[in-house]
Amino acid sequence: MERTVIRALGLMIVVFSLAYVMPVITALIYADLPLLRDFLVAMGWTVIIGGVLWLSTRHYKGELSIRQGYLLVAAMWTAMPAVATLPLLMALPNLSFTDAYFETMSGLSTTGATVLTGLDHLPPAINIWRHELNWLGGMGIIVLAVAVMPLLGIGGRQLFKAETPGPMKETKLAPRITETARNLWLVYLVITLACIASLKLVGMNWLDAICHAFAAMGLGAFSTHDASIGYFNSPAIEAVLMVFMLLAAMNFATHFLVWRKKSLMPYRLDVEGLSTLGLVLSSCAGIAVFLWWKGSYPNFWTALRYASFNVISMATDCGLNNADFNRWPIFAPLWLLFLGCITASSGSTGGGIKMIRTLVLFKQAGREFIRLLHPSAVNPLKIGGQVIPNNVVFSVLGFIFLYFMSVAVLTFTLLISGLDFVSAFSAVIACINNAGPGLGAVGPASNYQGLTDFQTWICALSMLIGRLEIFTVLILFTPHFWRS
Repeated sequence: MERTVIRALGLMIVVFSLAYVMPVITALIYADLPLLRDFLVAMGWTVIIGGVLWLSTRHYKGELSIRQGYLLVAAMWTAMPAVATLPLLMALPNLSFTDAYFETMSGLSTTGATVLTGLDHLPPAINIWRHELNWLGGMGIIVLAVAVMPLLGIGGRQLFKAETPGPMKETKLAPRITETARNLWLVYLVITLACIASLKLVGMNWLDAICHAFAAMGLGAFSTHDASIGYFNSPAIEAVLMVFMLLAAMNFATHFLVWRKKSLMPYRLDVEGLSTLGLVLSSCAGIAVFLWWKGSYPNFWTALRYASFNVISMATDCGLNNADFNRWPIFAPLWLLFLGCITASSGSTGGGIKMIRTLVLFKQAGREFIRLLHPSAVNPLKIGGQVIPNNVVFSVLGFIFLYFMSVAVLTFTLLISGLDFVSAFSAVIACINNAGPGLGAVGPASNYQGLTDFQTWICALSMLIGRLEIFTVLILFTPHFWRS
């Protein structure tokens, strides 16, 4: 790895040590002295690790190239979960490094899949740490670091482009990349605070409100209870979470423009966001009718309550649940997994293919029909009145191919390891979409604890590939990338 990348990685690990402040404060509030010591030790080791990397390469400065940007992104999202395992390994002595790494990768990638049981009895500082990872990963640790990188003497534009998905790369909210990153984080923070306050008002205690607000805004499925949101059995709590999960699944650049212009017009002009809302809300009604028709619930309104929460949660790739949808007639849970592949907007904290790519594919299919009937017709692809260049269309087609090939290869790998098909396929779909629970052995009523170490690492790899949108990871394995 190039020394400029190592230097940047070291500095960012040192910055990441600040994340331990929140669990340290939590341990102080709950007078948990052993955990306070563990988190302070973990903070110290994080500073030491990052400091050594930085000091050994401190003379290598300069703007990151595109290739170095991709290297740093991959290094960060691989190394950061490893560093974040330190307090878990010290506080939970029976937890292996494999399981601890899976848990922290799940948090930072906003997948929310867990290998832990007895969540109701976990120390508050540990639950805060897990959910803080969810929240930090939501907008991206890299984007957070971009906002402070000029202070560290490192340019951040290439890093920002390597980490940020879809059209968000070209959305300029401010003339400087660091100001753009700060604007996005400001919006993210304000909406998160609103979510915390709302959850507290509808009956959660402060710990649960903070943790579940972090999970909802990061679109990660971590919870403080084994039964997830079903523990509360509260329609009001479910309604609040549904609203904020939908907000988190929309482009944060749109939220910022609404705030800056003091107008809802940017929402009306956001074709991607409107498509997301239309598909999700119509699916809520459709699944509710289906479950009522199949007799899964005694009346339509009960079916609508459980269908709406779980459809919104899985479609946005959040993964919180208030029912074991693994027990629903098979069409419903499979539709939920399908929605998780395509629904979240670019520039959101969700995963999957993203709605903008879905719209491009849909429009391109229509262009092909027209081309077959009228070979000489000029028919540019337009979304929201804007022409999409052919090179973007080709990029989307390449991404979709790699997405489905990744799903196939990872699923076959889990099948070879001995996992049944439903569990293997749904685990890969849930992890690569950063959605959390799957079906079968990894359904919402269970977790990923029963997987072997090999299967656990495959799922962790799936999370990484999904969080960095495939190209960023797979490009490292191409010969062209390493040629000078």
